[in-house]
Amino acid sequence: MKTSRREVLSVAASVSMLAAQSPRSAVTQYARFRKGSTTAYGIVEGDSIRALKGELFGEHKEAGTRHKLSEVKLLYPIVPPKVLAVGLNYRSHLNGRTPPANPEIFYKPLSCLIAPGDPIVIPADSQNTHYEGELVIVVGKSASRVSKEQAQDAIFGVTCGNDVSERDWQNGPQKDLQWWRAKGANTFGPCGPYIVRGLDYGKLRLRTLLNGEVVQDQSTSDLLFDCPSIVSFISRYVALSPGDLIYTGTPGATRKMKPGDTVEGASSMKPNQRCALLRRRDLLTRRHGLCSAPCRSSRTNLTTRSLLVRGDSAGRQVAWTLYIGRANSSRAR
Repeated sequence: MKTSRREVLSVAASVSMLAAQSPRSAVTQYARFRKGSTTAYGIVEGDSIRALKGELFGEHKEAGTRHKLSEVKLLYPIVPPKVLAVGLNYRSHLNGRTPPANPEIFYKPLSCLIAPGDPIVIPADSQNTHYEGELVIVVGKSASRVSKEQAQDAIFGVTCGNDVSERDWQNGPQKDLQWWRAKGANTFGPCGPYIVRGLDYGKLRLRTLLNGEVVQDQSTSDLLFDCPSIVSFISRYVALSPGDLIYTGTPGATRKMKPGDTVEGASSMKPNQRCALLRRRDLLTRRHGLCSAPCRSSRTNLTTRSLLVRGDSAGRQVAWTLYIGRANSSRAR
């Protein structure tokens, strides 16, 4: 299949995580990055990353080098042994279906993972490809037949991802037997770029915006099965390893991503601070479609993942933005 016959969706991402009512030092952001021919992990602070040496899930220390984020290529945050995902994990996503008695687990192939700035490629025969903004668990310890309490300790941190889904291949007349294309096609797993530790994973706010419109907005406290329950259940049957990724499910109804929609700006963190802002005029000049500009948002303590989706050769574009942040006192819908 020639590239000219495909619709290519270009992805740009920026993530920053803060925890409300938590000391700044309690929250750590890790990223995997490439600088020249070297790939390494690092700790992200502001607009820079401090390189690490050693094992991310074992002994490591700072390498003594610091880079500006603008000077490195951010990669998806871990090369996992395997990728699993949970279906039907928010009541708002059930659409009348009976809630599952246990987490409904499926696999996504490693080949679906892509880094910020890499293209999502929609297959030529796809007609109904949707976004699914999700919280993603990063396993940090081996886990086999562990309790819920032990599972909590096995979770290294969380990141965010998009469980891209072709609904006709998932549920249509020619549906996949095990969603191998529907959720596993090449590039159908945008992830990262940051792994964050120190947050209460059960009290985060998950929001997805499509062209400036909020299309998903819910608290992770509404998960039918929380992160430790998911890890514990999987470990009964499949041993988990450090680095495994688990997409935890998407809330509400989703809809098709299509070329022709407009790209909207998205910003987060405290007013008057500098943050990542996605703007249309940067799309052709910035590799990641990102620029740094003063925030005008009143939202605080948000984790932002902005995904720019580029369409066909005519320059039509689609954008969706995923926010994950500390849930406020009012219940997120």
